[in-house]
Amino acid sequence: MANKIAFFSPLPPARSGIADYSATLLEELRKLADVEVFSSKPPRFNPADFDVVLYQVGNNEHHDFCYETALEHPGVVVVHEANLHHLIADITIKRGDWDAYMRAVEQEGDAQAIEYSKRVRTREIGPDYEGVPMLRHLLSRSKAAIVHSGCVETELRGAGFAGPIARIPHGAWIPEAGRLEYRDRLGVNENTALIGVFGFLKPYKRIAESLRAFRRLVRLQPDAKMILVGEPHPEFPLQSIIQSLDLSASVRLLGFRPLDEFVGYIAASDIVLNLRYPTVGENSGTLMRALGLGKAVIVSDVGSFSELPGDICLKAPVDASEEDHLFEYLNLLVSRPDLRELLGARARKWVETECTWPKVAQRYAEFLERVANNGAHALPSRDRWPEASSPGDLVPGQAEPLLQSLAKGASVIEQIKVEPEYIASWSPTEASKAYLQTHLTRLEKTLAITPPASPADRILEMGSYLQITPALKEKLGYGEVRGCYYGSAGSSERRRTTSSTGAEFYCEVDLFDAEKDRFPYEDEHFTTVLCCELLEHLTTDPMRMLAEINRILKPGGHLVITTPNVVSLRALAAILEGFHPGFFPAYISPPSDGVEPEARHNREYAPREIAVLLHDSGFEVTLLETGPFREEPKPEHEWVIHLLERYKCAQDLRGDGIYAVGRKTGPVRSRYPAWLYQ
Repeated sequence: MANKIAFFSPLPPARSGIADYSATLLEELRKLADVEVFSSKPPRFNPADFDVVLYQVGNNEHHDFCYETALEHPGVVVVHEANLHHLIADITIKRGDWDAYMRAVEQEGDAQAIEYSKRVRTREIGPDYEGVPMLRHLLSRSKAAIVHSGCVETELRGAGFAGPIARIPHGAWIPEAGRLEYRDRLGVNENTALIGVFGFLKPYKRIAESLRAFRRLVRLQPDAKMILVGEPHPEFPLQSIIQSLDLSASVRLLGFRPLDEFVGYIAASDIVLNLRYPTVGENSGTLMRALGLGKAVIVSDVGSFSELPGDICLKAPVDASEEDHLFEYLNLLVSRPDLRELLGARARKWVETECTWPKVAQRYAEFLERVANNGAHALPSRDRWPEASSPGDLVPGQAEPLLQSLAKGASVIEQIKVEPEYIASWSPTEASKAYLQTHLTRLEKTLAITPPASPADRILEMGSYLQITPALKEKLGYGEVRGCYYGSAGSSERRRTTSSTGAEFYCEVDLFDAEKDRFPYEDEHFTTVLCCELLEHLTTDPMRMLAEINRILKPGGHLVITTPNVVSLRALAAILEGFHPGFFPAYISPPSDGVEPEARHNREYAPREIAVLLHDSGFEVTLLETGPFREEPKPEHEWVIHLLERYKCAQDLRGDGIYAVGRKTGPVRSRYPAWLYQ
């Protein structure tokens, strides 16, 4: 990757969508390259100190220093929208430099545009923002460009840019926010259809058209509500429009809200309107957040929004039929909750598959490396470099448990079924048979999700009882099988077990404390590690164990985790009925037979926590499922499912046990993640 990148962009608290975009991109890009950020014009800047210079250029005054520095020191420009006329007006007309504005029009426009600009200078009319996009000068001074859509790419080529262009999707946030919490703030119950409009509330967002369509909807769906969340345009009398349409009882103008509340109100909504016309090809961070939250979204069928997949949103034309389309779409989605939930689920899956920030950052890094390596004069002249491919990744956000793995649906690992009769044959004693009767379902599932291997592969079973250990060699094909258990570090035992058929199996079992001791194995020694029914027992430092597992696994090696699910239907039912949700929270009485019992559970986990735990430990989630855990009488939990349905809470991943597989993709990302350590 490019060794050192100069990154020019406004950053929060600047009220710019690109500022939020850049802040999130930087979190991931800094993992791939050495990045120095410039959020204002530096007094001195030497591009020779960097391999490549990147400019985030938007169409407002927040980006003046990016534009001016890009002209002085050519680099790679990220063109978020195919029009910079407002920016040029801000840095010329607003500063009283009419001569600079007139020169810019001469560079960008034809004779008609020049004549028009003369009238602008005499204050007869306003600038021709739409007709003269003001792109040519910047592009003539740029080595390469990054865009988010084919729409903007076409505009850049039309403006005469012959350099390489990378089309990199706008990154998507996949937040977790409290739908019910924000509905409660609004005084809206769980079943009321809530429609939201978000972002700067300007006329081109088609807000008047949306309100007129909503007025028609309220006649059929009197309980429907709408919220407008964002900073109102000072010349757009929204409250007057709402009152004139007699919608004061159904529409609330919430105004500007901090980002956490802004996202919370998106989460509270059932349907999000993200409309705009005219457009200059811009994308929308608000739109990407809504898709990431799995919302049913209606967009305008123009510009970059036309390029969205047809099965993740509804697209409204901006012609004379716009209001009719908006009304029909709203009525359909309000009357068919199942349809809007399906649309939202597809949207979130698309975001998780195509637009995660690690993927976006990877594509940035690869493109910038090509620019740095080729130099300004050796780049391809017209052909666009293909989008860089990158492995999937889990995006934790800011202490938010995110679950990209769910979009994958199923593990890509081949599964081998080990017959229960074979497993039972390795439990010859009465005590082991009793344990097996309770845990057979879990043991079968564990073997099914463990990747099969070859004689060259090694596997470590942590907390080994030698019940499924023989199958790791005889059924799954591992050449070396080793076990470990809690005990004094530095010692090991050669343990033997005999099957009911008389077969014998030997295994070296090493003793140590997984939370404190260095594991007695070389780096990258194992292909697979099983950590089954162990995580929930740890008392002080689970990431210490995960870091050691990462160390001893080969690149691309797998970690298999099984553990109880603290948010299962069983656990939810227990809480609602006034009991503890844990599988094994009880204190342990002194043993009567001298045999030390297993340690109680110290902390049980939710599936989303396991996904984030794997991510923080340097793994990509390849499987995350829940299912039966112990063979016990199972009470009827249909009433819990009804509650989840009513309050629109997730119903997936509610089985008693968590079954997860992670593939090692790199070193530990976070040694003490804030969500787990205080």
